[in-house]
Amino acid sequence: MSITIPKSVFEFFKKLEKNNNRDWFNENKSEFKAIEKEVKAFYQKVFENLNKHDEVDKLKIFRIYRDVRFSKNKLPYKTHFGGSFHRVKPRLRGGYYLHIQPNNESFIATGFWEPAPADLLRIRKEFEMDDNEIREILANKNFNRIWGDTFIGDEVKTAPKGFDKEHQAIDLIKKKQYIFTKKFTDQEVLTSDFINQVDTAFKSVRPFFDYMSDVLTTDLNGVSII
Repeated sequence: MSITIPKSVFEFFKKLEKNNNRDWFNENKSEFKAIEKEVKAFYQKVFENLNKHDEVDKLKIFRIYRDVRFSKNKLPYKTHFGGSFHRVKPRLRGGYYLHIQPNNESFIATGFWEPAPADLLRIRKEFEMDDNEIREILANKNFNRIWGDTFIGDEVKTAPKGFDKEHQAIDLIKKKQYIFTKKFTDQEVLTSDFINQVDTAFKSVRPFFDYMSDVLTTDLNGVSII
């Protein structure tokens, strides 16, 4: 029997959107805890599926409570579930993320959200030296059918310091993040096949992760640094 996301997840969050305050949440906390238990079971199954074809050592499901200390948005609760899956470091690089939110805002993401400065420089230097392998990965039909054929994320306007803005790989070099995302409708999330779609998508990103892990664990001469 396939594990699914219950419809009550979306129903609860839609009510929370209209009543995002501590009194309402406390009155309905038992309902939330029951929903949270089912959702955690779903994330755990995703974790188990990932470990059938990858090495993931940590699942982190983010709490519903928002940190409002430095935010203009003072609403106390998130209206979504989010969870990240960490690959075994330092040998394996990259990570996975699953976001469940009503109103067709659910998505999965993968890649490199905030590379450390040394890692970002190493990636850029690799692309400067040779961009053929990464472009082959991005051009793969199975890969870009699921994730598209280009990275999303922040980038510098022209070129990072020390790089030629006319370089043939400047479209890759100027990125500050190397992320892919795939969106899902509410209807898709609630199907029994959703968990398989998530796993298939995550599995398809392995050529990219294998390549990036090789880059980030070696120097420019291909010598291991771990």
